[in-house]
Amino acid sequence: MNPVNVLLLPGWHNSGPAHWQSRWEHTHGYMRVLQHDWERPLRGDWLMQLEEAVLNSTGDLTLVAHSLGCIQLAAWAAHSAYTQRIKTALLVAPADVEREAVRALLPSWSPIARQTLPFKSVLVASGNDPSCTWEQAQGLARDWGSELVNGGNIGHINAEADLGDWLQGHALLLRLQELN
Repeated sequence: MNPVNVLLLPGWHNSGPAHWQSRWEHTHGYMRVLQHDWERPLRGDWLMQLEEAVLNSTGDLTLVAHSLGCIQLAAWAAHSAYTQRIKTALLVAPADVEREAVRALLPSWSPIARQTLPFKSVLVASGNDPSCTWEQAQGLARDWGSELVNGGNIGHINAEADLGDWLQGHALLLRLQELN
């Protein structure tokens, strides 16, 4: 796998140095899609940044999204003319931006785009994620046409879960890429 063909889509507030996405970026050379404002994410801006990253990449791409990055990926796929460039996607711990408290903080992100993704995808969810219930994750996986993987009870599958390099997640990514 060519590391420049893997784009990392962090969520709200970005992924810090202890987050598995940052560790994968450092260890495997994957490319992070940067945002203008990690603290006050605007959907249109985030979608444009992803579009630019796809257009500036070569070859077939794999997207690895976490939290709000999953919602970004689904919204982008609903509108982009370049989805054929994406071969696979790993969606991890999607954020439920339709919850009342979150909708007030991130008004441009609701409703969640719920169309079937035009590429192979796996959604990994946790049974005790404070940002998205298991039932909501099941619904998103169904709507997006993603294979659902139960990651166990590991919270929001972020740095606070103390996953280190999250080897199980990377094995899922490799398996997903081998299927295509």
